[in-house]
Amino acid sequence: MKPQTIGVIGAGLMGHGIAYLLAAAGHTVRIYDPSAEWRNSLQTRLKAALDLLEGDGALLSRISSHDALAPAMQDVSFVFEAAPEKLPLKQQLFAELESLTSPATILASNSSAIPSTRIGEKLKHRDRVIGTHFWNPPHLVQLVEVTQNEKTSMETVQKTMDLLRDAGRAPVHIKRDIPGFVGNRLQHAIKREAIALIAAGVCDADTIDEVVKTGFGARMAVLGPMEQSDLVGTDLTLDIQNVLLSDLNRDTEPTQYLKDLVANGKLGMRTGEGLRKWTPEAADAVRDRLRRSLADQAKARKR
Repeated sequence: MKPQTIGVIGAGLMGHGIAYLLAAAGHTVRIYDPSAEWRNSLQTRLKAALDLLEGDGALLSRISSHDALAPAMQDVSFVFEAAPEKLPLKQQLFAELESLTSPATILASNSSAIPSTRIGEKLKHRDRVIGTHFWNPPHLVQLVEVTQNEKTSMETVQKTMDLLRDAGRAPVHIKRDIPGFVGNRLQHAIKREAIALIAAGVCDADTIDEVVKTGFGARMAVLGPMEQSDLVGTDLTLDIQNVLLSDLNRDTEPTQYLKDLVANGKLGMRTGEGLRKWTPEAADAVRDRLRRSLADQAKARKR
């Protein structure tokens, strides 16, 4: 694909990873972030990604950071927004982007839950607004959910998927713009049942993680749930669901157990306890294990 100039909104956790993978694909990337702290630490975090993936150092020269939106977004063909998950902020940014960019510039939001329909609902050229839900960290995880809203043109969908595929991602076309898209709906369906099992005293959090990691989760990277259903047969799948579905959790709000954890300051690794207890060393070991495993997969795909 011909190199393009691409804008990224946000230099944080997601923004710097999106910028890295696009620069690695040969594009020039301009990152806008109003925070001096995030801008000042950007090169360190990009260098860490480069070292982890054993990338070509030349790609860093294709990434620049900016404290003003207008010069950063001048003559860009795409903008990927990775701002905080606040609807009014995203709507304001998209309104500014519409006035600063060409009507042909594709405006993509990396929101993990807010539909792009809501984000772009006040714009004049809504056909160029699309959702691109990258998964964390975006320079290591292949999946991007490319979400078409009611006004998105098919040309916008195709151009976005082509760009991401050329950058080594695995874009999937989500045809309806629903909260949580597909991945987070599946992920939180599992979490709802898992937390309900813990709250009911069926098992503890350690057991949940062990069952997933050493059981069905161990095969999911090579065998998706629909493939597995066809493998065992839709008849067996129906038989199991006839027995099981009526007994699964169907709460329409988070469990009191989870609410109490948050209310009591048990927020997970950063506070030392959440659904499980954590020492700083144990938390760092999990982060390192995840980062290295994803990096090994990414490097293997390049070979």
